[in-house]
Amino acid sequence: MALDPLRFEDFELDLGSYQVRRSGRILRLERIPTEVLFLLAERRGQLVTREEIIEKLWGKNAFLDTDNAINTAIRKIRRVLKDDPAQPRFVQTVTGKGYRFIGRLAEEDAASAQEPATAEVQDLRAPEEEPVQPPQAPGRFGKRWGILAGALAVFALFTARYIYLPYVPRKHALTERDTIVLADFANTTGDPVFDGTLRQGLAVQLEQSPFLSLVSEERIQQVLRLMGQPGAARLAPEIAREICERTASAAVLDGSIASLGSQYVLGLRARDCRTGDVLAEEQVQAARKEEVLNALSQMVSKFRTQLGESLTTVREHDTPLAEATTPSLEALKAYSVGWQVTFSSGSAASLPFFQRAIEIDSNFASAYAALGRMYGDIGEFALSAMNTSKAYQLRDRASDQEKFFISVNYDLQVTGNLEKVQQTCDLWMRAYPRAWMPHSLLSGGIYSQLGNYAKSAEEAHIATEIDPDFSIGYSLLATDYLALGHIDEAEKALQQASGRKLDIPDFHVQRYVIAFLKDDKTGMEREAAPSRDQPSVDDWISNAEGFVSAYSGRLDAARRMSRRAADLARNGDRRDAEALYETDAAVREALFGNVSAARQRAGRALELSKGRDVAYGAAFALAVTGDSSRSEKVTDDLARRLPEDTKVQFIYAPTLRALRALNHRQPSKAIELLQTAIPYELGIPTEGGSEFLLGAGGLYPAYVRGLAYLAAHQGAEAAREFQKILDHRGIFLCDPVGALAHVQLGRAYALSGDKTKAKSAYQDFVTLWKDADSDIPLLKQAQAEYANLH
Repeated sequence: MALDPLRFEDFELDLGSYQVRRSGRILRLERIPTEVLFLLAERRGQLVTREEIIEKLWGKNAFLDTDNAINTAIRKIRRVLKDDPAQPRFVQTVTGKGYRFIGRLAEEDAASAQEPATAEVQDLRAPEEEPVQPPQAPGRFGKRWGILAGALAVFALFTARYIYLPYVPRKHALTERDTIVLADFANTTGDPVFDGTLRQGLAVQLEQSPFLSLVSEERIQQVLRLMGQPGAARLAPEIAREICERTASAAVLDGSIASLGSQYVLGLRARDCRTGDVLAEEQVQAARKEEVLNALSQMVSKFRTQLGESLTTVREHDTPLAEATTPSLEALKAYSVGWQVTFSSGSAASLPFFQRAIEIDSNFASAYAALGRMYGDIGEFALSAMNTSKAYQLRDRASDQEKFFISVNYDLQVTGNLEKVQQTCDLWMRAYPRAWMPHSLLSGGIYSQLGNYAKSAEEAHIATEIDPDFSIGYSLLATDYLALGHIDEAEKALQQASGRKLDIPDFHVQRYVIAFLKDDKTGMEREAAPSRDQPSVDDWISNAEGFVSAYSGRLDAARRMSRRAADLARNGDRRDAEALYETDAAVREALFGNVSAARQRAGRALELSKGRDVAYGAAFALAVTGDSSRSEKVTDDLARRLPEDTKVQFIYAPTLRALRALNHRQPSKAIELLQTAIPYELGIPTEGGSEFLLGAGGLYPAYVRGLAYLAAHQGAEAAREFQKILDHRGIFLCDPVGALAHVQLGRAYALSGDKTKAKSAYQDFVTLWKDADSDIPLLKQAQAEYANLH
């Protein structure tokens, strides 16, 4: 017996032909929304609960994401019926319970309403949607529910493709300006190896896209704190949605994984974080646990096109997850925990997890790269270079964007070839216009090193515009503005970071330095006091206090603070950091004329590390004290080990060899050797750590050139070099060479016969060192020379 159609207004539901028509034209509506509409219409005026819909369509033991499927079905029904959910004419939502069909049904003879088979089809699909075959009508409507449930069960058990017809999103669901928040995967398998791991894998896959942009983990941590949530809070969909709204992002992506015997079902869905509308969704099945990562890769590739990315870029940047990271779930789990710990507890705390990842998979390139980055963060540059080198050897086992990162860091930390760094960053920016990292590396790794602070500030500004919660970007801006002599702008950059609740050790040191430059002793103590009790900051602040004390000639105080910084580093088993602190102390002892102490500290530094900056500083101290033999040995070794290193070949080695020439009473040769350093000497020479923030080593080639001109009895030329130093306070900052430039300027003017300017320069020094320790050899010499001018 034929089933009568159901009519309301100009719509008709034909239960026999299983069609929805309007004014005689067939409307396109997929199977599940059609089933839901028929069920609601048959029970016009009655509440149909979500549970009833689930049981009718999928059975009591449904394993699909049925809530999402119902929401999608209702939305599609309303689209076809042109029904406004705010003022419904047909389908009314009963919040928290279900739905009610409220349209008026017309009582007409079903036979008179049958449409011919050639009825025109009204196509409501998006332009690029593939044609949907009309569903076949079963014999009776009442049997359809059981048949559909059985078919779905068989489909889920045996297909390796999608569990249900995926939602066809609106065209261009996202734009190239939108950002996305990743929620944690809902894991109902009971296997903790998936917790955090799949979200990390999803991030790796999506970060291959030049079109999509994820909200950074650092920014997520900041927003969680503002929400009163712990940094380790699980990013459930509701929390992720609030983060999405607070960061003005476009969508939340949440995933799920469930077990089905020995098989696994993975789902992925994107929602508009303001409206809750589903923008895209996919669901796939993996036959076994070892295939989960491959299934995730396949799902994300399809998902990217749904979100609006072109097929061309998907194909171009689509390295499978197992090849972009590791085929081991356990290794990827350790890697993901490592990043979680990095953002919640700092770089040092994350090291064991990244180490565990490479223990499980010794070919895990990204884990080596992460170790290189973490060791660099804590000042362990030798270990950083070692792990970065390993990552570089394995870089073909990484995603395209990760390859850029590995290559840049390899040339920054291992070869030192700044030209290659710049070339790679340019390629990176062209391939990934929305990536902030290459701009950051150009700022801190290239332009500030070359003394082009205006360009460095420009790149840092771009990085913070792309990611407003990129902490290092504000630190780089502050460094650049200080170098340009814009203290107020530097303070403003740090205030902007504070306003966003960002906090890294760099900020504490920079605020301390700015207070020092402004002669704000209260501000210095206000910044230093709380930092002394923070493990991630205390050695940096102690070293900064050592520099500042030495700058005013309080050498005993400087020694105490340097010793404290070195002890803290040693207690943390950070040999490179300890070596740098010993190097800083050796250089100041040498400049102040304490030969024995300088050589001892330099020797200790070289025992701890052979790092580039340690070797340079120690060799500098040895050369200043007249130990040319040991200095030359270190210099030659440094130049031999790093033949491509821009700073070594054009700054470090020429400066050290110029000092050796001076020790051999060859000032003209020294001046000639230093010509290669001129294009670079206004740059910041150190590669990281607190020294980068303190101006350590700044303008040393100019200082040595000035000494060479003095030795050559060219007073005017010497005065020009020392005045160059004094004119760039924002570069040398706290380095004692800035204080000593006053003495050397006085000597240059005296040599030129300008007694008035000589007295003024000496007076500036004496005033600066009014509280200096009286037994410093350089002070005694300066006082005697000053007295002879009267």
